[in-house]
Amino acid sequence: MAHDPTAHPDNGLRAAALQALLLADPVAKVAATHALWQRLAGLHEAGAADAVLAREAGLALTESPVPLPGRPEQPRLVPPADVPHRTPFTREGLAAQLHAIAHIEFNAINLALDAVWRFAGMPADYYRDWLRVADEEATHFGLLAEHLASLGHAYGDFTAHDGLWTMCVRTQHDITARMALVPRTLEARGLDATPLIQRRLRQVGTPEALRAVDILDIILRDEIGHVAIGNRWYGWLCARDGLDPLAHYRVLARQHAAPRPRPPFNDAARRAAGFSDAELASLTEI
Repeated sequence: MAHDPTAHPDNGLRAAALQALLLADPVAKVAATHALWQRLAGLHEAGAADAVLAREAGLALTESPVPLPGRPEQPRLVPPADVPHRTPFTREGLAAQLHAIAHIEFNAINLALDAVWRFAGMPADYYRDWLRVADEEATHFGLLAEHLASLGHAYGDFTAHDGLWTMCVRTQHDITARMALVPRTLEARGLDATPLIQRRLRQVGTPEALRAVDILDIILRDEIGHVAIGNRWYGWLCARDGLDPLAHYRVLARQHAAPRPRPPFNDAARRAAGFSDAELASLTEI
């Protein structure tokens, strides 16, 4: 009898996403996240991915018995205002800036994994999209961790804050709020900030700074796609529930105390990520 890869609970991609989310060691989390994406690729090759994802959409997974996400003891988390500002014109300051970006990418792995395991009842493409995001965020973290090592540092060497995960917790019971306020708001801020960071790193001009510029090119390219995924599923959810996307976004932003978008905006990247002209015009009105 032919093996049916959809018939066994071992193919629980959403459960595996939760297990990866629980991992505290960054190296292990990155490896597990890449393995999860490769596992989905194997199901695609077997012609079973759509069936597995459709079946798993109906599974309501139980809450994790331990706090989420899994993370190492370091970095020490402090309020955003208490994270020291360092100039990238020193070797230590450049490492601190890379560490801050690596912390964002580490959190972004967790955010994508959480989007996969937490929310049931979505189309198969939803889970496929967020597994891809998790895999790409893991790649970003790996690139930054490697570059940090070349500067004599490791993830955890500097303090950091927990703003991204805080919004994840606030929106854990509302998938529409999650899509609106994590990828479309917090991660979209990275589209605006990255060119400014790159400009400053080019002014630094050292080989280490220019390598960071190259890494940020990769991250910016991929993050446009990640924000586009957030836009796609926010629009899909609003259409499903008969909500006006612009009006409902304002409600969600107030309800969950989302940070106000601040100019300058990277209009080209935001348009590439699927923001409409009306949404771009409304950024300063929220």
